[in-house]
Amino acid sequence: MQRLLSSSPALFSLPRLKAVCFLFCLSRQHSYVVHSPRRHLRSDCSAGAQKLTREVFKTTKRNKDSGTVLRGEDHPHLIWWQERMQMCKKPSSCQLIKRLSYTNLLGLDPSLKNGSLKEGTLNSELLQFKSKFPREVLLCRVGDFYEAVGFDACVLVEHAGLNPCGGLRTDSVPKAGCPVVNLRQTLDDLTRSGFSVCIVEEVQGPTQARSRKGRFVSGHAHPGNPYVFGLAGGDLDVDFPDPMPVIGISRSAKGYCLITALETMKTFSAEEGLTEEAVVTKLRTVRYHYLFLHDSLRHNPSGTTRWGEFGEGGLLWGECNGKQFEWFGGSPVPELLCKVRELYALDPEESFRNVTPTLENRPRPLYFGAATQVGVLPTEGIPSLLNVLFPSGCVGLAVAYIRGLLLNPPTYDIASAIQAICKHMCSVTCSIPDFTCTSAAKLVKLLEAKEANHIEFCRIKDVVDDIVQLYGNPELYPVLEKLTEPTCSVTGLTIDLEMLVHECRSISQRIADIIFLDGDRDQSISSFPCIPDEFFIDMESLWKGRVKRIHAEDAFVEVERAAEALSLAVTEDFYPIVLRVKAIMSPLGGPRGEISYSKENEAIWFKGKRFAPTVWGDTPGEEQIRQLVPASDSKGKKVGEDWFTTKKVEKALRRYDEANDRAKLAVMDVLRGLSGELQSKINILVYASTLLVIAKALFCHVSEGRRKKWVFPTLREFRSPKEKELQNDPVKMELIGLSPFWFNIAQGNAITNSIEMHSLVLLTGPNGGGKSSLLRSICAAALLGVCGLMVPAESAVIPHFDSIMLHMKSYDSPADGKSSFQMEMSELRSILNAATSRSLVLVDEICRGTEMAKGTCIAASIVESLDGVGCLGIVSTHLHGLFDLPLRTRYTIHKAMGTEVMDGQLKPTWKLTDGICTESLAFETARNEGVPDYVVSRAEEIYLRNWKEKIKVEGMLRSSSIIKSDQRHVSVSANSVSIPSEYLSSNSAVTLSKEQSEATVGDKDDTVTSSLAMAYETDSSTTSTSELSGMVFDAIESFSSVTGRTITAKSERLIQHIVLMISMICQKKLIELYKQKCLSVLLEVDCQLIGAKEQPPPSTVGTSSVYAVIRPDQKIYIGQTDDLAGRVRAHRCKADMQGALIVYIVVPGKSLASQLETLLINQLPLKGFQLTNKADGKHRNFGTAGLGLETLSTC
Repeated sequence: MQRLLSSSPALFSLPRLKAVCFLFCLSRQHSYVVHSPRRHLRSDCSAGAQKLTREVFKTTKRNKDSGTVLRGEDHPHLIWWQERMQMCKKPSSCQLIKRLSYTNLLGLDPSLKNGSLKEGTLNSELLQFKSKFPREVLLCRVGDFYEAVGFDACVLVEHAGLNPCGGLRTDSVPKAGCPVVNLRQTLDDLTRSGFSVCIVEEVQGPTQARSRKGRFVSGHAHPGNPYVFGLAGGDLDVDFPDPMPVIGISRSAKGYCLITALETMKTFSAEEGLTEEAVVTKLRTVRYHYLFLHDSLRHNPSGTTRWGEFGEGGLLWGECNGKQFEWFGGSPVPELLCKVRELYALDPEESFRNVTPTLENRPRPLYFGAATQVGVLPTEGIPSLLNVLFPSGCVGLAVAYIRGLLLNPPTYDIASAIQAICKHMCSVTCSIPDFTCTSAAKLVKLLEAKEANHIEFCRIKDVVDDIVQLYGNPELYPVLEKLTEPTCSVTGLTIDLEMLVHECRSISQRIADIIFLDGDRDQSISSFPCIPDEFFIDMESLWKGRVKRIHAEDAFVEVERAAEALSLAVTEDFYPIVLRVKAIMSPLGGPRGEISYSKENEAIWFKGKRFAPTVWGDTPGEEQIRQLVPASDSKGKKVGEDWFTTKKVEKALRRYDEANDRAKLAVMDVLRGLSGELQSKINILVYASTLLVIAKALFCHVSEGRRKKWVFPTLREFRSPKEKELQNDPVKMELIGLSPFWFNIAQGNAITNSIEMHSLVLLTGPNGGGKSSLLRSICAAALLGVCGLMVPAESAVIPHFDSIMLHMKSYDSPADGKSSFQMEMSELRSILNAATSRSLVLVDEICRGTEMAKGTCIAASIVESLDGVGCLGIVSTHLHGLFDLPLRTRYTIHKAMGTEVMDGQLKPTWKLTDGICTESLAFETARNEGVPDYVVSRAEEIYLRNWKEKIKVEGMLRSSSIIKSDQRHVSVSANSVSIPSEYLSSNSAVTLSKEQSEATVGDKDDTVTSSLAMAYETDSSTTSTSELSGMVFDAIESFSSVTGRTITAKSERLIQHIVLMISMICQKKLIELYKQKCLSVLLEVDCQLIGAKEQPPPSTVGTSSVYAVIRPDQKIYIGQTDDLAGRVRAHRCKADMQGALIVYIVVPGKSLASQLETLLINQLPLKGFQLTNKADGKHRNFGTAGLGLETLSTC
């Protein structure tokens, strides 16, 4: 079956049934039948198909008459292009479409000007390329432009905003193009619109007269897979979007199967046993390039159909209806991979690696409704969960990983590993790597195409160096060891840690041997006095500074000699004329002349006016003037009246140009050779890059979680029923001090709730009382917990649920012809079918979309079903009739959102309590939202008149608003209090044990302080320890790798001396403060170094720090901050500060940090150090200007 699509459904939607009907009418060899539940759609498709079929057959007949036979397999492609043309709306593209002819794949009318398809023409050559890639836009290089004709020209005008060539003249075939420099932008516009593009390049070099240049397909650009040809020779760093897979869906006895194939990575996964909702969620959350549906979706084994609007399969039918897809048969996985090979013109034997994640004991993927209601997927009006998990400004691959993790929660083992990594990151005190993040798809694409440039190789080196650094640091090694578990799960690769580190070292060394690094100084640009420097910069910067000179020594030498020859020729032929002009130059109308660089022609010429003598003699410069000839461009055209050259200069220019071209080719050969070498290491690089992405994501999450005072939950694995019975430990979820994730606990503006859940909870409460917020908060906390992440609570115990299902308010779906109640019933059907005793089910305002009596009964039956399953969960409702029904429940209990009387009015407290709340506060809510008072008053009158008897019964209950109920299964904290807005300094990182604190009281104080003071008063040259030397050495090594500068022994001693002096000054002050009783415990200074390419650990978040920035010029900046990571980034953004080393100490409280800062500013200059901010010590805000160490006190 021919291909039917080439665009992402996320980009634009097409009439799928219509296109399929066209194909089936044209190809009698196919026996497929299109089923549609809507009769008018079927009749419209049939009529449209017959009309287009007649048109195509007419054009086929004309082709036969003209001697050109249209192949039968081209018919579906022509119809595909005709559908795309019918979607064009711009007037200019519509005018071009009128001149198309559906007689060939290019859409050219041979009767129009430049429309000939005869052998030997450019059009015939393009037609051959088009026949290989019939559904791709063809861009052909012609000189300085990329041109497109026919269908492709119309697409460029419509979607890339280009103008048609030749205007809108009606006697020529449609043609459009873009300049070479705008190719990337044009490709981005086309792929963003869902088109694939085939790029045809010219063979560069001289050609014989009256002969066409050779052409070849240089590459393709697909949505999510950019064009990379030529990147190896440039400085361009292309942004790689997320790869867009080909998706296939089938069904078996186990459930739905989702097959995902990535052409870029040559990988596929086949997730079996999925529910219909999980498949639909995948389709809505993943941007895919092609969609294939297996015949098993519409036919049972007996042959009966089940592909329809209602019942089983209806949700998937609604998702696919109106989108482009193709049916396929056979064995799903092999057949889909065959389709992928055909679509991307791959070798039929191309293998794909299976990366299907293990599904055993793994929670089900998050349903679309739950994902949108907790903000995993961006939804208008819903707080974004992703935004609160990371610091502001954190975007890209790290966020994408956490998003994928939340949508597809991991197994218990992986979740436990992630939590262990996060906990260890919290306790790390040393500085950590920057975690270089790069797309694995980008690495694979560039290395396989051999188009990785020096920028990408430097990034690859940073990746492997980060792995080696993690391995070599004893404090970070456990993090690296644990990171291998989630990395293996994501990549499908199992690599031994020792082998990974060995290969990373090997790759780093190989890149360092080949690539020019910042520390190399043997590739300066040529420079001569008589030639503008800009000329040599433009010519040589295209290849210098990429690889080490030793690998292209001959090319370097040849360019240098050619540059010298050019300088000599310019000096001999042009310089005497310049001297002559300067000697006789006059301000008014005199001769002008100079040696100039023609940037457009990449040449050095003489530019002047009126320099020829009126009377020729034997004066200096006349001989050179006679040799001048008008300069011409590469096509032989005269450049202008002012530009001149000589034969000798032109010969030297050609030699220099050829030497540059050979040098550039030599450098590109070296780069492509390195790409070829690293192709065998692709799995290592994919693994390493993925590991660092995960590390970056977890590091950012931990930093933000600590700032917001979130906690790690206790994650409990579900046990078998026999184990639970033996241990007598029922499944429960406990959330103490739970806060809505969109509020910041640290700011004290959140109302917290506590709940211990053993069974199903029936929740009531007034409008605006917090029911929906509570359900959303519980869902988010449970989801974060089962993924191993931090949760917004004071403490938490969370079981590792097999599914987390949240149903909130439903809306109607006119496209599917379903009301809001139908949509609700569809979602509840999915929940009931999937719920187990290991599930968490949260349903908000059940059965709200239908009449009260029957809705109450349906709700009652659903509550009974969930109670019988034994799942944990909450069902909130305003259907108070539920409590009058004889429900067959054993475990369900009642909870309510509380109310209180304030100023004579009943208002919500947003706190969870026991019992049932029958007060809805509906009238108060309507009045608060601005409903006219006369409307609300009339409503109250109707209510009192018609529900008078009921009000009498409820009157006795309304005094408390709550009906107390049994508390057999849920206990709520009686003192759920918000975290206060102010925090004590004891939260800082500097703490002492209880025994240490007690030991510092009494007469022992003098002994302790005296010994410490004596230790710090000794000569700093004798206090260097091996630990300090190792710390300084690591920082120096990272500094050298970033800046390329080698630190001398003198500089190393300076750094050690700075660390020791800061420790001595600060420790002496802390001892003094302790003796004066200004500090309750004696604190010990712990100096830490942050090397280049490193950042502070998460343990510094939320603490006060004093820091010293050691600049490359050996000057020092002293500062204090509560946001050390932010200040480090700010300092390193300045010029020449990327590799600056930073020393910091953590202190309890900002006040002490400010005073130690001032102390260091005043004392370090006395010790011989140069400070850049010495004046800050006299500023009034620092408070202690002019005070010495002996007189400074905080008391």
